[in-house]
Amino acid sequence: MSSTAAQGRGKYLNFKILNIQSTQTLHIKNNMTIKKVSSIAKLEDLGRIQLSKSFFMRDFLYSEIENWYGVPNFPDHPDIATQTGTELFQQLLEPLQEKFGRIAIRSAYRSPSVNQLGNEKGHNCASNEKNFASHIWDYPDEKGFGATACIVIPSFLELYEKDPSNWQQLAYWIHNNLNYSHMTFFPKLCAFNIGWHEQPAREIYSYIQPKGYLLRGEAVNKEFEKFYPDLL
Repeated sequence: MSSTAAQGRGKYLNFKILNIQSTQTLHIKNNMTIKKVSSIAKLEDLGRIQLSKSFFMRDFLYSEIENWYGVPNFPDHPDIATQTGTELFQQLLEPLQEKFGRIAIRSAYRSPSVNQLGNEKGHNCASNEKNFASHIWDYPDEKGFGATACIVIPSFLELYEKDPSNWQQLAYWIHNNLNYSHMTFFPKLCAFNIGWHEQPAREIYSYIQPKGYLLRGEAVNKEFEKFYPDLL
């Protein structure tokens, strides 16, 4: 592990777990005790934890960086990762799947070691500090805890291929209907990062034309329905 990654892992070792009001009543299914991963058996147990109706923790641990470089991708603090992940799945991914059908996960949880390596090797990973409370689910940023996944919505691809600017329809629909913190849209397959955070910023950015910020901190607005006519 690089010294930078080690610093990232150590920076928050003494933080108080779960300053998240909603997790005070969080129910982890299967009544599993969540232990640090110290064996293949404990990693299998972690993967079996059901975080929402459709998703298990194992669905979100895959990483191309992990596979290519052989760097383990599991959380230092699985209790926190499962709780922040549950918020992400129940508040954002399950409602998206109910609306649009099956969603495909491109990238989700990253360990500090995997994320730092991706950053150092130029694999489109932000620094660990910027990914705390984002792709690194078990470490907070300066505002609190959060979790992010990069997803593709297969049923939306036809509308996107017809006109790539239609990414805005999806963005406005999510803005008006879900409790997201941030979204970032990418050209390939209209994949996008979507994040939950205990203090949501409600920001939408895109690398697809028109590039830049679409919304920054705006409240739900019924007038925005005119921007997603194909999704009503």
